Amino acid sequence: MNTMVHAKFGLGASVLRVEDNALITGNGRYTDDHNPSGTLHAYVVRSPHAHARLTVNDVEAAREADGVHLVLTAADITHLNALPCRAMPSPADGSKAERRDIPVLCADVARYVGDAVAVVVADSVQLARDAAELVDVDYEPMEAATDTEAALEDGAALVYPEAGSNLAYREFDGDEEKTKAAFSKAAKVSEIKIINNRLVCNYMEPRSCLAEWKDDEDRFEVIVGSQGVHGMQRDIAHVMGIETDKLHLITPDVGGGFGTKGFNYREYPLTLEAAKRLGRPVKWTSDRTEHFLTDAHGRDNVTTARMAMDENGRFLAIEVDTLAAMGAYYHCFGPFIPKLSVTMTTGLYDIEAMAVTVRGVFSHTTPTDAYRGAGRPEAAYMLERLVDRCAMDMGLSAAEIRERNFIKPEQLPYTTVTNRTYDTGEFAEHMKACMERAKWNGFDERNDEAKARGRIRGIGMSTYVEICAFAGSEPAYVELKSDGTVDLKIGTQSNGQGHATAYAQIAAEKLGLDTEQVKVRQGDTDELSAGGGTGGSRSVPLGGVSAQMAGEALAEKIRAIAADRMEASPGDVELAEGAARIVGTDRVMTFADVAQAASDPEDLKAEGEFKQAEATYPNGTHICEVEVDPATGVTEVVGYTIVDDFGVTVNPLLLAGQMHGGVVQSIGQCLNERVVYDEDGQLLTATFMDYSMPRAAELPNFDFQTRNVPSTTNALGIKGAGEAGTIAATPAVMNAIVDALRRGYGIEHIDMPVTPAAMWAAIEGAKGG
Repeated sequence: MNTMVHAKFGLGASVLRVEDNALITGNGRYTDDHNPSGTLHAYVVRSPHAHARLTVNDVEAAREADGVHLVLTAADITHLNALPCRAMPSPADGSKAERRDIPVLCADVARYVGDAVAVVVADSVQLARDAAELVDVDYEPMEAATDTEAALEDGAALVYPEAGSNLAYREFDGDEEKTKAAFSKAAKVSEIKIINNRLVCNYMEPRSCLAEWKDDEDRFEVIVGSQGVHGMQRDIAHVMGIETDKLHLITPDVGGGFGTKGFNYREYPLTLEAAKRLGRPVKWTSDRTEHFLTDAHGRDNVTTARMAMDENGRFLAIEVDTLAAMGAYYHCFGPFIPKLSVTMTTGLYDIEAMAVTVRGVFSHTTPTDAYRGAGRPEAAYMLERLVDRCAMDMGLSAAEIRERNFIKPEQLPYTTVTNRTYDTGEFAEHMKACMERAKWNGFDERNDEAKARGRIRGIGMSTYVEICAFAGSEPAYVELKSDGTVDLKIGTQSNGQGHATAYAQIAAEKLGLDTEQVKVRQGDTDELSAGGGTGGSRSVPLGGVSAQMAGEALAEKIRAIAADRMEASPGDVELAEGAARIVGTDRVMTFADVAQAASDPEDLKAEGEFKQAEATYPNGTHICEVEVDPATGVTEVVGYTIVDDFGVTVNPLLLAGQMHGGVVQSIGQCLNERVVYDEDGQLLTATFMDYSMPRAAELPNFDFQTRNVPSTTNALGIKGAGEAGTIAATPAVMNAIVDALRRGYGIEHIDMPVTPAAMWAAIEGAKGG
């Protein structure tokens, strides 16, 4: 019998993050912390206009400025390729969508404020900024279209005049005839129109890139914050027109990604080009305003949704029409985000027909792309707001209408009308558990107490499902080192999630090691030839299983080596505390001894690769309780309760951190955050003075519990959790706000963000003020 004594902390234990000591003591190493000798600094000249014809007249004054080494315009880099969209839309009429890729530098037209026009490289950032003022550009401003709905109106300024419209594409999914038939026999039809406000990611660490041409290696070395070095290597190499083996890409510590840091941006190939020309390292680092202006924005949908119901409130069909902002260009995966949203249209409900139209819209604004959840939050927000509207129209409670329409456990596995197959779940049960923890039935008493203080209260829920860990794999590679520790290499990329802890925890349990003795290595294309990166909550559901498999395989090799040296059967060897021991004896070899005893270095290496055939589907219920001060319009989240089904919990502490962070991001969208452009396309919310972020003092304590039903799709039963909080929270918070307004003033709709000014105006309007 092969035996392994459990390490101190294994799967399911609340292991403290091993990476935190370095980070909180200032010993993290982010891209901007790297400063090789002779580093020069790049600054990008950007269009101050949202829409303008441009001519670069003269750059000689800038080139001759103090400390300047290089100035590049579009005319200097015609050999570079544009940044391509990697997820082009598929128009419903069968036509081929026109490519609208992002030029590295604009040649003749700027299409949004912040569009890149030139780059200056100098001895310091300040010298480069000063010289940028000397780049002589003539702009001929033109009218701009910045509002997603208005951009489709007759007479709107066109981003691409040759197209004749700002309609980028039209996609359709569903069965139009079946949906029409269901609506024709409906006893009741409920309808909503909602705006999913545009957001700026605002990770703590702004983007940065350091490039150097290595003559002795005949290739570039690039240090850049990313969500996966291999995808970034591919994308930068494409723009540069080189093979990937000419680009060694390294990602060090990353201070937040959320999807937005997963893309290639113009500044990256520009630093490579400058480094090659100058023969010196070149670094570019974004400031916060550049982040607001140029990093891909999130959300920005305008959606009309209708639900057909029978006389008992059973859902018969859903019809959705969404305008999805693309911005001025197709960003890397921009058109795919609303497409992914469509696949989750029916949520946890047994709905047999749908008709969903998505119309992509160009405007003179920053391009949009994935932001935490990437289409799943948009789908959940639309559906859960609509379900609450249905409950109001049918005279049912929020819980009653959901329970009547949930997919039942006996229907699982269940394939939705969008061909998503849910494997396991008990949806009504986590809703009931959440209601009990939130004291839903005691709300009236709390509301009466609030009224006595001149406040109004509301309570709202959302029951959500998300799609994680899409079909595929993420191999893990382990190696026993001479000191008895184990290196684990994997092609995902931590952006703060705690991969160094989670992967180590899983592998260590199979090896009889403590978590700290497994060193996770990510972010270097020289160490791994391929990797899928981090996104879509795939890292632990796929990579974690592979890490476990790799740990098991290495454990077998360690037992075999130890058994051979100690003249025993491998089945009699147990692994514990970094040593191999013959069971029931004092005969022992440390892992360092095992490493020395190996006759072939390959015997100290192992790999694991879990291949998953279908995605996983975490789900749950979130309940939010809010209190509103009518005199000031201030909304306070006074209670937030979560009961989620994540299949299996790897590390409760890491999981709680993911959930808290995701919920806070959504509370920010509901109450604070919104990108605002004026009619000329100027970004009015380009700093934290104008773009409000959620603050700790404004947030409640979270009551978070899991009610897990293991996945049958995943080998460890894991469903994933990285984006769940963001997906569930926006509808929960907004349903609570609408509940408060309906109870207090008969108001049945309000859009995000519900700032104090918006709330006060809504209340005064209802009072006739």
